[in-house]
Amino acid sequence: MLIVSSSAMSQDVATEDPVIDAVVRSITQRRDTTWQMAQKIWLAAEPGYQEFASSALLADAAEAAGLKVTRGVAEIPTTFIAEFGSGKPVIGILGEFDALPGLSQQAEPEPLARDDNNSYGHGCGHHLFGTASLSAVIAVAEQIKAGTISGTVRYYGCPAEEGGSAKVFMVQAGLFKDCDAVLHWHPSSKTSAGDRSSLARVAVKFQFRGRTAHAAGSPEQGRSALDAVELTNHAAELLREHTPEATRIHHVITSGGDAPNVVPAFAEVYYYIRHPEARFLKPLYSRLELCARAGALATETELTVRYEGGIREILPNQTLSNMARRRLGELNDIQYSEDEQKFAARLQQHLTEPQPLDSVQRVEDVDGTIGKGSTDVGDISWVVPTTGFTTACWVPGTPAHSWQAVACGGTTIGEKGLHLAARTLAATAVDMYRSPELLQQAAEEFKKRTGIEKYESLMQPGQKPPLDYRNPPKS
Repeated sequence: MLIVSSSAMSQDVATEDPVIDAVVRSITQRRDTTWQMAQKIWLAAEPGYQEFASSALLADAAEAAGLKVTRGVAEIPTTFIAEFGSGKPVIGILGEFDALPGLSQQAEPEPLARDDNNSYGHGCGHHLFGTASLSAVIAVAEQIKAGTISGTVRYYGCPAEEGGSAKVFMVQAGLFKDCDAVLHWHPSSKTSAGDRSSLARVAVKFQFRGRTAHAAGSPEQGRSALDAVELTNHAAELLREHTPEATRIHHVITSGGDAPNVVPAFAEVYYYIRHPEARFLKPLYSRLELCARAGALATETELTVRYEGGIREILPNQTLSNMARRRLGELNDIQYSEDEQKFAARLQQHLTEPQPLDSVQRVEDVDGTIGKGSTDVGDISWVVPTTGFTTACWVPGTPAHSWQAVACGGTTIGEKGLHLAARTLAATAVDMYRSPELLQQAAEEFKKRTGIEKYESLMQPGQKPPLDYRNPPKS
C-alpha cells in the first residue's frame, strides 16, 4: 500500500481569494485525518443499509466539528444529516459510504483478495466520497462561523447508493425541500465536469419456489425453481431485441440450488433495467415481469416478485455545472509521484483500455453527455438544482466496480482525488453563498426543465427502504 502524509504532498493551488484560500487551507490541515477516516471506511467495506461503523464514524466526526447531527432520518438507521448555520441559502453536499459485494481486494496492483472474510470492497470509491464531502462541509461551516459567508450548509449522509436507492426515500421524507442547491461528486479514472445526465434504473428480484426430488431417481416429482430462473433469463435475452434504443438489462443469479442431484426448490434472480429516460422503464419492467411469470407457468413453480424500487436519471443544471467546472479546473493539481507511477504501470497491465497517466492533469468537459451508470442522486436533482463532477481517484482506464478501483482507493492515488474533490466542493459552495444571482439563475433553469416533465418517483406507493436487500435470499 502507498502511504500518504501531508508533508509528502505538493502545495495547494492559491486562488488569491481569501475565503476560497481559507476553505482550501482548512481542508489541507485536516488532510491526514480525513484520509485516515477514509481508510477505516475502506477497510470496513460495509453493505448497503448496513454501514453502521462507516456512518457512525462520519457522523461522530461531524459532531466533533460542531455540526448539528440528526441520525436515522427517513426511517433508515444509517442515514444522517449534519448542518451548521441558519437561514438562506441552504447548500447541501452529499456523502456516500456503502461498498460492493464480490470485490474484496488489497491495496495492491495485482488481484489479491483480503484475508479478513469480508467479500465486500469499495469498487465505487464511496469511502472517498463520504469523507471528502464531510471535510468540505466542515470547511464551509468554519467560514459561516467566521462571518465571511452566511446561510446554512448541510451534509447528507446517504447509505445504500448501490442498488438500495436510499436518496429516493430521503427525498420522499422532505429532507431536501428547503435546499437551494445540492453538490455531489464521484470517484473516477478521470477528472470531469459538465451538465451530464445518467441512466434511470429499476431493480427487481424474482424468487421461484418449486418442489425437491432426486434429480435422477424421481425427477418427475420435482419442480425446479432453477429451471424457472433459466427460462426467465432466456425470455429476457429475447426481450432485448425488442426494447427501445439505449436500454440496458442485466442480471445475476443469487440462488440456484446446492447439489446437482437435488431438484432446487428455491431460486432467485436479481435484475436491473436501465434507460436514459425514466418514462421508458415502467413498460419495460412490466414486460420483464411477464418473462418471469412465463418461467413460473412453464415450470409449475410459484413466483414472488420483490420490486426493489427505481431511481430517476439526473436532471442537469448548466448554471451550477459551470460553477463547479470553473473551480475544478482551477484547483486540479493531481500529479503522480514516482512510486504512484510504478503502481499505475503494474496495475495497467490488468486493464483492457489503459489511458495515459498524464490524463489525470486534464478536466474533461462532459456537457450534454449521458453516463452509463445510475445513481439515486437523480431523484434529488428533480426536486432541487443539483450538480456534480468526478475526480481521478483511480489509475486512468480503470473501470468502476472492479478490483482495480478498490486497490486504487486504498492508496495515495485515491487520496489525491479525494483532496481535489473536497477543495472543489468547498470552493463551489462558497461561490454559491456569494452569488445569489447565479442561484436564482439555477432555480429558473430548474423550473424551466421541470416544466417540461414533472418529477415522478419510480417507487411503488407506500414502498419502504429495502433494508435487507444485501442479505442472502431466504427460501
